[in-house]
Amino acid sequence: MATEIGRIGVIGAGQMGSGIAHVCALAGLDVSFNDIDQSRIAAAIERIDHNIKRQVGKGAVTDADRAAALARIHPVSTYADLADCDLVIEAATEDEQIKRKIFSELCPTLKPETMVATNTSSISITRLAASTDRPERFIGIHFMNPVPVMQLVELIRGIATEDETFDSARALIDKLGKTVAVSEDFPAFMVNRILLPMINEAIYTLYEGVGSVDAIDTAMKLGANHPMGPLQLADFIGLDTCLSIMQVLYEGLADSKYRPCPLLVKYVEAGWLGRKTQRGFYDYRGAEPVPTR
Repeated sequence: MATEIGRIGVIGAGQMGSGIAHVCALAGLDVSFNDIDQSRIAAAIERIDHNIKRQVGKGAVTDADRAAALARIHPVSTYADLADCDLVIEAATEDEQIKRKIFSELCPTLKPETMVATNTSSISITRLAASTDRPERFIGIHFMNPVPVMQLVELIRGIATEDETFDSARALIDKLGKTVAVSEDFPAFMVNRILLPMINEAIYTLYEGVGSVDAIDTAMKLGANHPMGPLQLADFIGLDTCLSIMQVLYEGLADSKYRPCPLLVKYVEAGWLGRKTQRGFYDYRGAEPVPTR
């Protein structure tokens, strides 16, 4: 039997966390919004306001909806401020140790019945659940980026996840107007298990000199009808996130076909992480993106 969720906690004010807060607030849920850096929360709320204004401009929501959604988002500075939440969703960086630290500090502050979810795009739900005091009330809710636009949400049970937790999470996704795809708890789940090796292969194609950045992206856009090229998409996702997911696949499945391309590793080591650092496979510092290779 599903538990009704009225207040959501969101940990992490980056691209994913702000997107989750955005869709939850628009759906009528109160959101307690936390980040280790309070200035990031303020920036995230400005981004949410900007994105909802775009929806207003398209006629998808009204300006009254926008004002009401913003009023439902409450910045909080400590995990103790999440104590009254029915569900807390972690949307921190794709680093297992960081996530485990968050859960170990978070869980003692929560009600025993509060559910905890992770937005991880690749890491074992069972393993993360084991770092909490409530593995039966822990689940993977993987939103796609950008959250307000993308329809799909992957729902992943850990080995200990109870039916009530699963049903409650599914009911939440339905309330948000999104579509559920249920995945087993395997490395990178479904979407990234298929998508990231394709991106990694595109990077190998660049690394081996088969084609330039522009040629590879043009080939896949016009030859495979993809909305954006794989290297452009990698920059949008973040090259550090792409590398983290490929490392999870490579280590978790022990198959050489998932070995991260050395060029991807080099770009991450250089701090060229894509759009968020203004450099990746494209340079975004000018009026138009320019390929870097």
